Amino acid sequence: YFDRLYARCADPWDFETSPYEAAKYAATLAALPRPRYANPLELGCSIGVLTQLLAQRCERLLATDVSEAALAQARVRCADLPRVIFDRRDISANFPDGRFDLILISEVGYYFSPPDLESLRAKIATVLAPRGHLLLVHYTGETNYPLAADAVHETFLAWKGRTWSHLKTNRSDRYRLDMVENMAEKSEEGICDEAAGQRSARVPM
Repeated sequence: YFDRLYARCADPWDFETSPYEAAKYAATLAALPRPRYANPLELGCSIGVLTQLLAQRCERLLATDVSEAALAQARVRCADLPRVIFDRRDISANFPDGRFDLILISEVGYYFSPPDLESLRAKIATVLAPRGHLLLVHYTGETNYPLAADAVHETFLAWKGRTWSHLKTNRSDRYRLDMVENMAEKSEEGICDEAAGQRSARVPM
């Protein structure tokens, strides 16, 4: 679907020229609590307009998209930024491994079904580093996508019993932005590994 879309129009959402997109990108960058990040992950980078801006505040940036046509443009746009690594993948089936101190989900969450979005949330919980940030940004107008922006954001904010802290909400007349911080001293994955080790230690020999 997305490759066909980009084949018909190189910039179908006017990321390069829209004043709305430019203002939203500025708000996205302004929402970041830290001046720099060591290892961020951008999900759904499209043609790399926001990627190029975000990279100025990153030591290394992994940017993913499901569309090779979009990534081809993004690679050209960021050709002078060796710190940016582009990767084609379907994150619903093949989420990147690693430990990320920032995960950006901008304009992609509403393409997921509710069960797939909950699976994505659970996976993010295992790779978001302690004290890492999760930034959600989505258009709030009417769409024909499976989910609305508010449903996407509330799915993440309802992660009850976890160590995520909701730092801020910014709602304009066209988009919603939410910032979450992982307050855990250890990642979800590390906690599970430690618990498994403790259970093994209690097994009599």
